[in-house]
This record gives sequence, C-alpha cells and structure tokens, in this order.
Amino acid sequence: MLTLYFSGTGNSKWIARRFAQAMQSPCHSIEEKLDYPALFAAHDTICVVYPIYGSRPPYIMREFAQRHSEHFAGKRLIILVTQLIFSGDGARSFLDFFPKGHMQVIYAEHFLMPNNVCNFFLLRKTSAKRTARHLRRAQQKIAHITVDLTDGRVKLRGFNAWAKVLGAVQGRHWPAIEAKAMHSVRVNDGCTGCGLCVKICPMENLSMSDGRVATHDRCSICYRCINRCPTQAITCFFHARPRWQYEGLDE
Repeated sequence: MLTLYFSGTGNSKWIARRFAQAMQSPCHSIEEKLDYPALFAAHDTICVVYPIYGSRPPYIMREFAQRHSEHFAGKRLIILVTQLIFSGDGARSFLDFFPKGHMQVIYAEHFLMPNNVCNFFLLRKTSAKRTARHLRRAQQKIAHITVDLTDGRVKLRGFNAWAKVLGAVQGRHWPAIEAKAMHSVRVNDGCTGCGLCVKICPMENLSMSDGRVATHDRCSICYRCINRCPTQAITCFFHARPRWQYEGLDE
C-alpha cells in the first residue's frame, strides 16, 4: 500500500501519517518531487487523503489525479477525506475525474477535523477540548479502518444516493467560487516581504517582486499562507483580517 496526501494546514497530513503508520505504508505528500510512475508501479493499493472544499477535492488534488490517471488504472483505492462539518459525497467525488471502473474502491471514510478557516465570520476557532475530541475519534476511526481492511470488509462512506444528492447541492456553486478564488489573493501593507508565503505555497501562486509578494492566479484556497503569515497580511476570497491563525496539529 502507498499513501498519498495533500494537506493545506495539517489536518489531512495528520490523518495520512497515522493511517500509514498503522498500515505500515510509505506516506508522501503530493507536493514532493518523486518518481510517481515508479511509486504507483510498486504498489497495488493506493490510499489518497485530502481535505474537502465545497464537497469536492481541492484543485491541487484533482490536478494530481488527472496528471497520473494512467497510473491509477487498475489499482485498489482507499479514500480518506477531512471535513469541517459535512461533505456529502466528498470521498466519492474523487472518482469523477476518472473513467468509470478505472479503479476498485475498497474503502472510503470521512473525518471531522478542527476548523482552519480563520477569517470567515461564521466560523469560530475550534476549542482545545473539541480538537482533542476530534483527534481521539479520528484515531479510533483509523483503528477500525485497519481492522476492516485486514478482515476484507468494505465500507464506502458518502457513496449512497442521498450523500451524492447532498454533495451535489453543496458543490453546485463551487466551480464558480473556486474560479473566483484562484485570483483573489490580496497582500496588504502589513507585509514585511519575508517570503514565507512564497516558500510554502503548494501551487507556486506567489513570488517575490521588488520586495513585494506577487500573485499568479493559481490559488487553491488551502489557507496555508493565511494561517502562517507572521503579520497576518495575506488573505484570499474572504478579506477580513484573520482573528486567529490555525497552528496545525502536533506530529
């Protein structure tokens, strides 16, 4: 088994690494520069882990899936997704980017995780108590998954008709939102030109120009730069100054 993940601010990384450890699987971020054809060829089961945005995989994960579509062909697939509240068919929607029957899905599961959207007025910072509860339940769920996989049990969270309807409703306007968000990054006068956001952007959407941050209309709305900017000077889509920043999870 091979575990591949994308994580904007740490939630999906936390799940991926703990699942991979439990299954004794190699684990890699899709941001790593690796020989992916060789990696796929060496494993018959692939686990993908990613956060849900608008009931759909983030752009960077979709781009990776389409780029390596031929390498996914014929593989057994495990899909683990992280969500804030509910995502309908967030795991199932990964299959929308492949031909029907391209892979055999043997397991799919959703995980509730702490909120990392720090500048939207309707969303509050997840309390330490609630975060601990999320992580405890996630660890328990991982333990159940490993037992199910060992015993050959199949569970496909989000694959039923009702979940698909809910996912379609939630994701109906997401393509338009995502397209707008791609070129929505703003950097205010509080920017010190430290370049941290440029280094950590998974989409290479940011660069330095004359000591200022320039954008290139490829934002994946992962919130990594927003949560890590030392002066809270960068935003995307929602442009209120962050009231707090998500620090990620302990490794």
